[in-house]
Amino acid sequence: MPSLLSPLPSSIGDLGVAALVVPNTVSATDIDAMFRNDRSLRAVVIEQGESFGLLTRDHLEFQLAGRLGYGRALNTRRSASELLPPAGTTMPADLDLQSAAQAVLERPECERYQDVLVLGPTGPRVVTVSDIFAAVSAHFRHASLHDPLTGLPNRRMLEEHCPDISAGAGLPDVGILFIDLDDFKSVNDTYGHRVGDAVLTEFARRLARSVGHRGSLVRLGGDEFAVLLTDVDEDAACAVATGILDSLEAPFAPDGCELRISATIGLALGVDIIAEDMLAGPEVLLRHADGAMLRAKQEGKGRIGRIGPCQEPATFARQAHIRRRLSSAVDHSALTLHYQPVLDLATGEEAGVEALLRWNDREIGPVAPDEFIPLAEQTGEIRRIGAWVLEQACAQSRSWIDAGTPRHIAVNVSPVQFASGTLPSDIRTASNRHGIPAGMLEIEITEGMAIVDVPAVASQLRELIDMGVGVALDDYGSAYSSVAMLRVLPLTTLKIDKAFVRDIDSEPYTATIVRGLIQTVNAMGARVTAEGVERQEQLNILRELGCDTAQGYLIAPPMAPSEFRMVTNKTKGNS
Repeated sequence: MPSLLSPLPSSIGDLGVAALVVPNTVSATDIDAMFRNDRSLRAVVIEQGESFGLLTRDHLEFQLAGRLGYGRALNTRRSASELLPPAGTTMPADLDLQSAAQAVLERPECERYQDVLVLGPTGPRVVTVSDIFAAVSAHFRHASLHDPLTGLPNRRMLEEHCPDISAGAGLPDVGILFIDLDDFKSVNDTYGHRVGDAVLTEFARRLARSVGHRGSLVRLGGDEFAVLLTDVDEDAACAVATGILDSLEAPFAPDGCELRISATIGLALGVDIIAEDMLAGPEVLLRHADGAMLRAKQEGKGRIGRIGPCQEPATFARQAHIRRRLSSAVDHSALTLHYQPVLDLATGEEAGVEALLRWNDREIGPVAPDEFIPLAEQTGEIRRIGAWVLEQACAQSRSWIDAGTPRHIAVNVSPVQFASGTLPSDIRTASNRHGIPAGMLEIEITEGMAIVDVPAVASQLRELIDMGVGVALDDYGSAYSSVAMLRVLPLTTLKIDKAFVRDIDSEPYTATIVRGLIQTVNAMGARVTAEGVERQEQLNILRELGCDTAQGYLIAPPMAPSEFRMVTNKTKGNS
């Protein structure tokens, strides 16, 4: 499973290309000839004693063109230093990438996209603005796909980069090991999370040594790990699993504590689902392996569990059932909306609510959004569901306004819903029908699917903002989001994915990333909301970092309208 093909740049000095340096006495004519002879040359650096200046192709063309077209004749006798712009951006090579991006955003509009001169011990370098934001985006992308504690790929990486497994794909020789450390909670409770983290880090090292090149490692979360194996049969997979258990024979010794740790492993192979008459993916195998692990724990822990295709009903059958029942969800009134409050961190008051979709099917029972939303996007059913959600949210807004408790409501919108190009008019029609101001609504762009036609979506978002509707990019730092998206999509709010918030009080690196993101987004005139706040320590740090709003179970869980109440001021005293 791939990670990054090359090390991530850590500072702006790692970017760009070595600059061509010329003395300040070189004539304008000679500089012009350099650019004409080398069409790939973007800029030259003019040496002026102890200082340097950057002369770009664009600026030179502007100087030599002249207002009446006589620039080249008038500038023939001028030296290179006389052609330099009055002000240019120079950055030290050791400047971190987020600070560099912030400095670019603070430049005047007319200079914002000009190349940057970087000075360091190896000499001047020329860095494009796109290089800077691409590198920052790569850092966020890497963080979203890797566990910050162990450095291993995370579940999202597993989902994105594992090969599809299917009966017709010729991949029966794929297997997954689901590894759970036994009674690990007692380690944290007895010795503290610092010791627990040290054990997890050491176990990740042992796991890597045991598996070697035979598989790809993933930390699923907490004390759960997975190993993706390819080109293996049952004997080979069991040999890898046995090696992992053997690696735990030696005690762990964090901070002088001698700890004996065991693990239970669940094994699932591609042949387990080979009999299914539908395509399946790694998530199916992972669930098989999870079930095998749980059964092994019930049998005594510290062992390898195996579930074959005849022992458990195929999990993929549930997905097929969901797909069949999805089209009737709206017609049978099986959908409901719950609302989760959003807290203003500056005032401690409620800033609005997010509408969250719930489905309780009469045949299947409760179905989580993570299960049915991707299927709805694949089948196109999301358009009808999205229209229903918008209608219900507007009706609820009208009800709250009539009750004297108006609330801003955020509604999730899939990229699929933008395809028709009618989303702004649909929202205008729904809000007018219920008599609510457009400013009471916000849409959140979810990331179940990538945005295919970015210019068309950006145009619709701009129309919505002009109407007064808020626009938020949801789950930022995951899936298809990138720093580039912040530049091309009109936004009023950015929502930080809970994967970053989860570790913000235990991982300084995560807090640094979030701080830089908040500063960048605020500088662009948008607000930042943190998702998944579950601990008071997380909320305190988010306040210190300048985050605008937050939501999560610490503040309030999603609630049905009938049980809804204003967020209490229980967090206000901690501000």
